[in-house]
Amino acid sequence: MSKTSKTVFQPLALAALLALAGGNALAQKGEVVKIAWIDPLSGLMAPVGQNQVKSFQFFAEKFNAANPAGVKFEIIAIDNKLSPAESLNALKSAIDQGVRYVTQGNGSGAALAIVDAINKHNERNPGKEVVYLNHSAVDPDLTNSKCSYWHFRMDADTSMKMEAMTTFMKEQPEIKKVYLLNQNYAHGHQVAKYAKENLARKRPDVQIVGEDLHPLAQVRDFAPYVAKIKAAGADTVITGNWGSDLALLIKAANDAGLNNVNFFTYYGSVTGTPTAMGSAAAGRVYMVAYAHMNLPGPLNQIVVDYKKKFNDDMYTGAVYHAYSMLSEAFAKAKTTDPVKVAAVLEGMKFKSFNGEVEMRKTDHQLQQGLFISKWEKAGGKNPLDSESTGYTFVPVKYYEPYVASTPTSCQMKRPS
Repeated sequence: MSKTSKTVFQPLALAALLALAGGNALAQKGEVVKIAWIDPLSGLMAPVGQNQVKSFQFFAEKFNAANPAGVKFEIIAIDNKLSPAESLNALKSAIDQGVRYVTQGNGSGAALAIVDAINKHNERNPGKEVVYLNHSAVDPDLTNSKCSYWHFRMDADTSMKMEAMTTFMKEQPEIKKVYLLNQNYAHGHQVAKYAKENLARKRPDVQIVGEDLHPLAQVRDFAPYVAKIKAAGADTVITGNWGSDLALLIKAANDAGLNNVNFFTYYGSVTGTPTAMGSAAAGRVYMVAYAHMNLPGPLNQIVVDYKKKFNDDMYTGAVYHAYSMLSEAFAKAKTTDPVKVAAVLEGMKFKSFNGEVEMRKTDHQLQQGLFISKWEKAGGKNPLDSESTGYTFVPVKYYEPYVASTPTSCQMKRPS
């Protein structure tokens, strides 16, 4: 075992994990559980995918050293090129390799395609069912009109994130003119929709002075969009952009000297964006998320160890959720059979890095608290910086799970 592996679980945390498992902890001791990771490893979003596949492999190493079920996790990484069609090819390849657990999260278009394909596969292939662990795709439809028994989401969806973000914005009287800039696919459409609905309800005085949708992962120069934001007289931009689409947007805003506009984001800590923000964006970029770089507890040591090993940031806390949730469910079900495990996952409460969380039974949406954090100089209680910039997202507000929670219209179709 490597030195970093030993440092992840403090003795008490390890004891707690094993205690959770009880007498049936080792029902599958030594069994290898393959998880197919289906996300981009090429194109403009490749740096995000490369970071996240490293995160999944890194956590596998940590949880393989100690988990309640005694299983061994193995990650099979497949490049979906950020394409729904390629995601289906990747899913077929994974199933052909005997994989029963799949994870994906970069792109709700791909997520919707995977859900539909898994529903059909599971119906046609009893005994070979597959479970989908969604780490970051946040289109609310996935736990509403398109909800699936086989899909479990570990990130907060857009309805939850926008509920928290606009609750915070409601208390900021200086926000008067908002510009919506988002990617032109399922996720971007939902960010714009929920932003307008929430602001109309909480801050009817706020004007939406502009709205744009741009191609996903294709724009290399956001200067024209920044010019439109400036011309509209916006004081605030709401964007669900991620990866290069947020990094290049912030870079263009900095280059244009757009220093009187605040950006409210979902993915400010994701690869490339911290470097693009640097000192120029200090105090002007906010992020809504279930974690932040300096969150105390078990994730903190992992962030430190990951940085030491890869000289990179570990920002996808949902990976921790996935391993915690699965290993505990395996122990409770006394099997890794996806049918029995899915039944345990429904409604399961478990301890994760951000406290007790619950996989809501009605729609399989994880219920968890959300932070609003602000890009500031690192130091004091927030010493860990992002991408060695000397800056980090500092929490300014926390919303308990019951505040961030939103209702669901899911009519779950369960196996008979």
